[in-house]
Amino acid sequence: MAAMIRPYQAQSKTDITAITEIYAYHVTHGRGSFEHLAPSRDEMQARFSALLDKNYPIMVAEQDGAIVGYAYAGPHKARKGYNGTVEDSVYIAPLHARKGIGRQLLMTLIAQAKADGYRQMMAVIGDSANTASIGLHKDVGFTMIGTAKGIGYKFGTYLDVTYMQYALQDDAL
Repeated sequence: MAAMIRPYQAQSKTDITAITEIYAYHVTHGRGSFEHLAPSRDEMQARFSALLDKNYPIMVAEQDGAIVGYAYAGPHKARKGYNGTVEDSVYIAPLHARKGIGRQLLMTLIAQAKADGYRQMMAVIGDSANTASIGLHKDVGFTMIGTAKGIGYKFGTYLDVTYMQYALQDDAL
């Protein structure tokens, strides 16, 4: 069943609460994020407000009135020369994983980033064994550009980071 994809609503306590819960699950149980402690709702609100202040796109997936996933594009690097490049993040509630919602979110995010005039989108995927995220990005057209070995630490082990890239504009190929 397809989800309804819509922009994140900053004024909605429902949106930020669901996003905080979804991310907390991934921080606590997954290797995709190298955070060790799940951020509070207030911290997530601050992070998303900072993204919105700079007009980065944030999307949520909704099914039966519940938020089941989210995706956003943010800065790839802080220096001004990278302003045309965004980095994507996609997180799905555990009971809704592997149902195509991540693909819906990522395709919508790509379309919005294109419309916003960004040139490149980067995927910086924690844990090179994260085959679901790597496969999702590959399926929508990202190109594998490399793997940095053992640069992140979580759950008592050093983990790789996989880098993938997507040209958002025809002249960015």
